[in-house]
Amino acid sequence: MLQNNLPKILRVLMLGDIVGSPGVNILQSYLLAIKKSMGLDLVIANAENAAGGSGLTPSIFKKLKAAGVDLFTLGDHIYKKQEIVNTLISENCICKPANYPSSSPGKTFAFTNTVDGFTVAVVSLMGRTFMRPVDCPFSAAEKIIPEVQMITNLIIVDIHAEATSDKYLMGHFLKGKVSAVLGTHTHVQTADEQILGEGTAFICDLGMTGPYASVLGRCIEPVTATTISFLPNQFSVASGDVRMSGVVLEINAATGKTDSISRVQFCDKDLQEKFNGTEDKKLVLQPSP
Repeated sequence: MLQNNLPKILRVLMLGDIVGSPGVNILQSYLLAIKKSMGLDLVIANAENAAGGSGLTPSIFKKLKAAGVDLFTLGDHIYKKQEIVNTLISENCICKPANYPSSSPGKTFAFTNTVDGFTVAVVSLMGRTFMRPVDCPFSAAEKIIPEVQMITNLIIVDIHAEATSDKYLMGHFLKGKVSAVLGTHTHVQTADEQILGEGTAFICDLGMTGPYASVLGRCIEPVTATTISFLPNQFSVASGDVRMSGVVLEINAATGKTDSISRVQFCDKDLQEKFNGTEDKKLVLQPSP
Protein backbone atom coordinates (compact mmCIF):
# COMPACT_ATOMS: atom_id res chain seq x y z
CA MET A 1 0.00 0.00 0.00
CA LEU A 2 2.82 2.40 0.85
CA GLN A 3 4.49 1.62 -2.46
CA ASN A 4 1.54 3.13 -4.35
CA ASN A 5 1.97 6.42 -2.49
CA LEU A 6 5.63 6.82 -3.42
CA PRO A 7 6.43 9.38 -6.14
CA LYS A 8 7.29 8.05 -9.57
CA ILE A 9 11.01 8.27 -10.26
CA LEU A 10 11.74 8.66 -13.95
CA ARG A 11 14.94 7.06 -15.21
CA VAL A 12 16.22 9.05 -18.16
CA LEU A 13 19.29 8.28 -20.26
CA MET A 14 20.80 11.15 -22.24
CA LEU A 15 23.50 10.30 -24.75
CA GLY A 16 26.24 12.54 -26.07
CA ASP A 17 26.85 13.38 -29.74
CA ILE A 18 26.09 10.41 -32.03
CA VAL A 19 28.90 10.27 -34.60
CA GLY A 20 28.35 8.61 -37.97
CA SER A 21 27.30 5.06 -38.74
CA PRO A 22 29.30 3.55 -35.83
CA GLY A 23 27.25 5.62 -33.37
CA VAL A 24 23.99 4.84 -35.14
CA ASN A 25 24.79 1.12 -35.38
CA ILE A 26 25.59 0.64 -31.68
CA LEU A 27 22.24 2.22 -30.80
CA GLN A 28 20.39 0.06 -33.31
CA SER A 29 22.06 -3.04 -31.88
CA TYR A 30 21.70 -2.45 -28.14
CA LEU A 31 19.64 0.55 -27.05
CA LEU A 32 16.32 -1.29 -26.73
CA ALA A 33 18.03 -3.99 -24.65
CA ILE A 34 19.64 -1.34 -22.43
CA LYS A 35 16.29 0.44 -21.95
CA LYS A 36 14.75 -2.81 -20.79
CA SER A 37 17.67 -3.89 -18.59
CA MET A 38 18.02 -0.54 -16.82
CA GLY A 39 14.32 0.17 -16.58
CA LEU A 40 14.63 3.41 -18.53
CA ASP A 41 11.56 5.55 -19.07
CA LEU A 42 13.11 7.76 -21.74
CA VAL A 43 16.18 8.19 -23.94
CA ILE A 44 17.41 11.55 -25.25
CA ALA A 45 20.31 11.94 -27.69
CA ASN A 46 22.20 14.67 -29.48
CA ALA A 47 22.12 13.59 -33.13
CA GLU A 48 23.80 16.49 -34.94
CA ASN A 49 26.73 14.35 -36.14
CA ALA A 50 24.80 11.18 -36.96
CA ALA A 51 24.93 11.49 -40.77
CA GLY A 52 28.51 10.87 -41.88
CA GLY A 53 29.82 12.84 -38.89
CA SER A 54 28.01 16.08 -39.70
CA GLY A 55 24.26 16.65 -39.75
CA LEU A 56 21.19 14.42 -39.65
CA THR A 57 19.01 12.99 -42.42
CA PRO A 58 15.32 11.92 -42.23
CA SER A 59 16.24 8.27 -42.79
CA ILE A 60 18.78 8.24 -39.95
CA PHE A 61 16.29 10.10 -37.72
CA LYS A 62 13.79 7.29 -38.35
CA LYS A 63 16.43 4.63 -37.63
CA LEU A 64 17.31 6.26 -34.32
CA LYS A 65 13.64 6.54 -33.33
CA ALA A 66 13.14 2.86 -34.11
CA ALA A 67 16.29 2.09 -32.10
CA GLY A 68 14.75 3.66 -28.99
CA VAL A 69 15.66 7.35 -28.97
CA ASP A 70 12.62 9.33 -27.78
CA LEU A 71 13.86 12.95 -27.93
CA PHE A 72 16.51 14.59 -30.12
CA THR A 73 18.69 17.66 -29.72
CA LEU A 74 21.02 19.17 -32.31
CA GLY A 75 23.71 21.85 -32.49
CA ASP A 76 25.86 23.84 -34.89
CA HIS A 77 25.68 21.15 -37.59
CA ILE A 78 21.88 21.14 -37.58
CA TYR A 79 21.44 22.20 -41.23
CA LYS A 80 24.42 20.38 -42.78
CA LYS A 81 21.91 18.02 -44.39
CA GLN A 82 19.21 20.27 -45.81
CA GLU A 83 16.75 17.41 -46.22
CA ILE A 84 16.22 17.35 -42.43
CA VAL A 85 14.34 20.67 -42.52
CA ASN A 86 10.89 19.13 -43.10
CA THR A 87 11.47 16.77 -40.17
CA LEU A 88 12.42 19.71 -37.94
CA ILE A 89 9.19 21.44 -38.88
CA SER A 90 6.81 18.47 -38.61
CA GLU A 91 8.13 16.46 -35.63
CA ASN A 92 7.60 17.43 -31.96
CA CYS A 93 10.40 15.20 -30.64
CA ILE A 94 13.30 17.15 -32.21
CA CYS A 95 14.35 20.77 -31.75
CA LYS A 96 16.79 23.39 -32.99
CA PRO A 97 18.93 25.47 -30.61
CA ALA A 98 16.49 27.90 -29.01
CA ASN A 99 18.90 30.82 -29.47
CA TYR A 100 19.00 30.40 -33.25
CA PRO A 101 17.19 33.15 -35.19
CA SER A 102 13.41 32.91 -35.21
CA SER A 103 13.55 32.63 -39.01
CA SER A 104 15.58 29.39 -38.87
CA PRO A 105 13.44 26.25 -39.34
CA GLY A 106 12.61 24.03 -36.39
CA LYS A 107 10.94 24.09 -32.99
CA THR A 108 12.49 25.82 -29.97
CA PHE A 109 11.85 22.82 -27.72
CA ALA A 110 10.90 19.17 -28.10
CA PHE A 111 8.61 17.03 -25.98
CA THR A 112 7.15 13.56 -25.68
CA ASN A 113 5.14 11.45 -23.22
CA THR A 114 6.45 8.45 -21.31
CA VAL A 115 4.51 5.19 -21.14
CA ASP A 116 3.17 6.34 -17.74
CA GLY A 117 1.87 9.57 -19.28
CA PHE A 118 4.49 12.03 -18.01
CA THR A 119 5.45 14.80 -20.42
CA VAL A 120 9.20 15.38 -20.72
CA ALA A 121 10.65 18.31 -22.65
CA VAL A 122 14.13 19.09 -23.90
CA VAL A 123 15.62 22.47 -24.81
CA SER A 124 18.79 22.98 -26.83
CA LEU A 125 20.98 26.05 -26.35
CA MET A 126 24.21 27.02 -28.13
CA GLY A 127 27.20 28.58 -26.41
CA ARG A 128 28.96 31.57 -27.96
CA THR A 129 32.64 31.15 -26.98
CA PHE A 130 34.65 29.83 -29.97
CA MET A 131 31.34 29.06 -31.71
CA ARG A 132 29.50 30.61 -34.65
CA PRO A 133 27.62 33.83 -33.80
CA VAL A 134 24.19 33.14 -32.29
CA ASP A 135 21.71 35.01 -30.12
CA CYS A 136 22.28 35.19 -26.36
CA PRO A 137 21.57 31.74 -24.85
CA PHE A 138 20.66 33.27 -21.49
CA SER A 139 18.04 35.57 -23.01
CA ALA A 140 16.70 32.64 -25.02
CA ALA A 141 16.50 30.52 -21.86
CA GLU A 142 14.64 33.27 -20.01
CA LYS A 143 12.09 33.31 -22.82
CA ILE A 144 11.67 29.60 -23.55
CA ILE A 145 11.80 27.97 -20.09
CA PRO A 146 8.61 29.68 -18.76
CA GLU A 147 6.86 28.62 -21.96
CA VAL A 148 7.93 25.00 -21.46
CA GLN A 149 6.99 25.11 -17.76
CA MET A 150 3.38 25.68 -18.82
CA ILE A 151 3.49 22.17 -20.31
CA THR A 152 5.71 20.26 -17.87
CA ASN A 153 8.15 20.62 -14.99
CA LEU A 154 10.29 17.80 -16.41
CA ILE A 155 12.75 19.84 -18.48
CA ILE A 156 16.23 18.86 -19.62
CA VAL A 157 18.53 21.41 -21.26
CA ASP A 158 21.29 20.47 -23.70
CA ILE A 159 23.95 23.21 -23.58
CA HIS A 160 25.91 22.70 -26.80
CA ALA A 161 29.08 24.68 -26.18
CA GLU A 162 32.86 24.67 -26.48
CA ALA A 163 33.78 26.43 -23.24
CA THR A 164 33.25 24.82 -19.83
CA SER A 165 32.54 28.29 -18.44
CA ASP A 166 29.55 28.70 -20.77
CA LYS A 167 28.19 25.38 -19.56
CA TYR A 168 28.68 26.01 -15.85
CA LEU A 169 27.17 29.49 -16.17
CA MET A 170 24.07 28.04 -17.83
CA GLY A 171 23.82 25.36 -15.16
CA HIS A 172 23.80 27.93 -12.36
CA PHE A 173 21.57 30.30 -14.35
CA LEU A 174 18.88 27.61 -14.67
CA LYS A 175 19.42 26.01 -11.25
CA GLY A 176 16.07 25.21 -9.68
CA LYS A 177 14.20 25.93 -12.92
CA VAL A 178 14.95 22.74 -14.86
CA SER A 179 15.66 19.09 -14.09
CA ALA A 180 19.09 19.06 -15.71
CA VAL A 181 21.60 21.09 -17.72
CA LEU A 182 23.80 18.67 -19.68
CA GLY A 183 26.69 19.62 -21.94
CA THR A 184 27.43 18.36 -25.45
CA HIS A 185 29.67 19.27 -28.41
CA THR A 186 33.24 18.50 -27.22
CA HIS A 187 32.82 14.70 -27.59
CA VAL A 188 34.83 14.08 -24.39
CA GLN A 189 32.97 12.81 -21.31
CA THR A 190 33.81 14.86 -18.22
CA ALA A 191 33.92 13.64 -14.62
CA ASP A 192 32.08 16.56 -13.00
CA GLU A 193 28.54 15.17 -12.80
CA GLN A 194 26.69 16.69 -9.84
CA ILE A 195 23.46 18.12 -8.50
CA LEU A 196 24.11 21.86 -8.53
CA GLY A 197 21.36 22.45 -5.99
CA GLU A 198 17.59 22.80 -6.02
CA GLY A 199 17.33 19.52 -7.95
CA THR A 200 19.18 20.49 -11.14
CA ALA A 201 21.68 17.92 -12.41
CA PHE A 202 24.75 19.01 -14.36
CA ILE A 203 27.69 17.67 -16.35
CA CYS A 204 30.04 19.63 -18.62
CA ASP A 205 29.94 17.05 -21.40
CA LEU A 206 28.14 13.76 -21.91
CA GLY A 207 30.84 12.42 -24.20
CA MET A 208 30.47 10.82 -27.61
CA THR A 209 28.42 7.94 -28.93
CA GLY A 210 30.74 6.70 -31.64
CA PRO A 211 34.29 5.48 -32.37
CA TYR A 212 36.81 6.29 -29.63
CA ALA A 213 39.87 5.04 -31.57
CA SER A 214 39.81 8.43 -33.28
CA VAL A 215 40.18 12.16 -32.90
CA LEU A 216 36.70 13.13 -31.70
CA GLY A 217 35.22 10.51 -34.02
CA ARG A 218 37.41 11.15 -37.07
CA CYS A 219 40.21 8.98 -38.47
CA ILE A 220 43.47 9.89 -36.74
CA GLU A 221 45.92 9.91 -39.67
CA PRO A 222 44.32 12.57 -41.92
CA VAL A 223 43.63 14.82 -38.94
CA THR A 224 47.26 14.53 -37.86
CA ALA A 225 48.53 15.16 -41.39
CA THR A 226 46.46 18.30 -41.85
CA THR A 227 47.38 19.61 -38.40
CA ILE A 228 51.08 19.28 -39.19
CA SER A 229 51.10 20.31 -42.87
CA PHE A 230 48.04 22.59 -43.16
CA LEU A 231 47.14 20.71 -46.37
CA PRO A 232 43.40 19.97 -46.69
CA ASN A 233 42.24 16.42 -46.17
CA GLN A 234 39.09 14.32 -45.96
CA PHE A 235 38.24 13.73 -42.30
CA SER A 236 36.32 10.47 -42.50
CA VAL A 237 34.48 8.94 -39.55
CA ALA A 238 36.59 6.32 -37.76
CA SER A 239 35.35 2.84 -36.89
CA GLY A 240 37.26 1.41 -33.93
CA ASP A 241 36.37 1.07 -30.23
CA VAL A 242 32.74 2.14 -30.50
CA ARG A 243 31.17 3.34 -27.27
CA MET A 244 27.89 4.80 -26.04
CA SER A 245 28.37 7.64 -23.54
CA GLY A 246 26.03 9.73 -21.44
CA VAL A 247 24.32 9.96 -18.07
CA VAL A 248 21.37 8.37 -16.33
CA LEU A 249 19.13 10.75 -14.38
CA GLU A 250 16.65 9.78 -11.70
CA ILE A 251 13.99 12.50 -11.66
CA ASN A 252 11.06 12.91 -9.29
CA ALA A 253 8.13 13.06 -11.70
CA ALA A 254 6.00 15.08 -9.28
CA THR A 255 8.49 17.86 -8.59
CA GLY A 256 10.76 17.76 -11.65
CA LYS A 257 13.77 17.68 -9.32
CA THR A 258 16.65 15.30 -10.09
CA ASP A 259 17.67 12.98 -7.26
CA SER A 260 20.78 11.52 -8.88
CA ILE A 261 23.03 11.66 -11.95
CA SER A 262 25.37 8.83 -12.97
CA ARG A 263 27.85 8.70 -15.83
CA VAL A 264 27.59 5.69 -18.14
CA GLN A 265 29.83 4.47 -20.93
CA PHE A 266 29.05 1.21 -22.70
CA CYS A 267 31.62 -0.35 -25.04
CA ASP A 268 30.51 -2.34 -28.07
CA LYS A 269 32.62 -5.32 -27.00
CA ASP A 270 31.09 -5.40 -23.52
CA LEU A 271 27.58 -5.08 -24.91
CA GLN A 272 28.18 -8.02 -27.23
CA GLU A 273 29.27 -10.14 -24.27
CA LYS A 274 26.32 -9.07 -22.12
CA PHE A 275 23.57 -9.47 -24.68
CA ASN A 276 24.94 -11.90 -27.27
CA GLY A 277 22.83 -10.14 -29.88
CA THR A 278 19.53 -10.66 -28.04
CA GLU A 279 17.15 -8.12 -26.56
CA ASP A 280 15.30 -10.36 -24.10
CA LYS A 281 18.21 -11.26 -21.82
CA LYS A 282 17.50 -9.74 -18.41
CA LEU A 283 20.83 -8.23 -17.42
CA VAL A 284 21.22 -5.10 -15.31
CA LEU A 285 23.89 -2.75 -16.63
CA GLN A 286 25.48 -0.77 -13.82
CA PRO A 287 26.40 2.89 -14.47
CA SER A 288 30.13 3.56 -14.30
CA PRO A 289 31.42 4.99 -10.97
